[in-house]
Amino acid sequence: MIEVEHLTKYFGSIKAVDDISFTVNTGEIVGFLGPNGAGKTTTMRILAGFLPPTSGTTRVAGIDVLHQSLRVRRKVGYFPERVPLYPDMKVMSFLDFAAEVKGVPRRERKKKVEEKMDMCGVTPMSKKLIGHLSKGYRQRVCLAQALINDPEILVLDEPTIGLDPEQITDIRNLIRNLRGKRTIMLSTHILPEVSMTCDRVIIIDRGKLVVEDTPENLNNRLRTSNRIMVKVEGPAAEVEKKLASLPDIIKVTAQEQESREVVKLLFCLGLSFSMVLCPALC
Repeated sequence: MIEVEHLTKYFGSIKAVDDISFTVNTGEIVGFLGPNGAGKTTTMRILAGFLPPTSGTTRVAGIDVLHQSLRVRRKVGYFPERVPLYPDMKVMSFLDFAAEVKGVPRRERKKKVEEKMDMCGVTPMSKKLIGHLSKGYRQRVCLAQALINDPEILVLDEPTIGLDPEQITDIRNLIRNLRGKRTIMLSTHILPEVSMTCDRVIIIDRGKLVVEDTPENLNNRLRTSNRIMVKVEGPAAEVEKKLASLPDIIKVTAQEQESREVVKLLFCLGLSFSMVLCPALC
């Protein structure tokens, strides 16, 4: 349903996405996992037809995104990182407007709007101004607009960011209820998010695809993995090269601290980024 081959995207001299390839099968929920700045949002925008790639091929439902962007947009429901809502519109009016823009026939709009409000749990808020809604309800309204024309594919860019635990649970349940009915790709930087929602995980870091596996397999790898940090005095490049040549070392990175160089050894195959956000020095 989604096919990405050797996708690369530059912004000036900065390479945001670096030659990544993957597929998402029909009816699958796939998590796109990585730290902030990894290239997730750029990739999602390309899939939704909002950005052109620098090179590579991206097909959605067999349609080339670069050359037939409008056709792709009719098949994709896009939930962007920054929710694009009109605060001075009422929920029902906004969704009716979204349905019109997305080409839903007039005779079907009322039914579609009511159906998606019920599905996303915003029916009680239908006559309220969007600007008066909580963040959780605004997220739900944005998800309803992504679903309003019954797209085959949903591209959801961090749909639970900034929500409280109860709101996160509600959005997760809503996404899980769409399993098999839609092909879904959602991005996040939180491993439990994909573990509770997704069939498969694609991990990206600094624009490169790091690993692709099921949440269960990733969790099994993490439970048996090790992380070791040592302090070494010496040229960072030489130390990294020597340590990287040792067996079973997946990644070696260096940091300067107090005029010495701290070398961090990561033994974790299919490393979870959440493990290295706040390392404690030995």
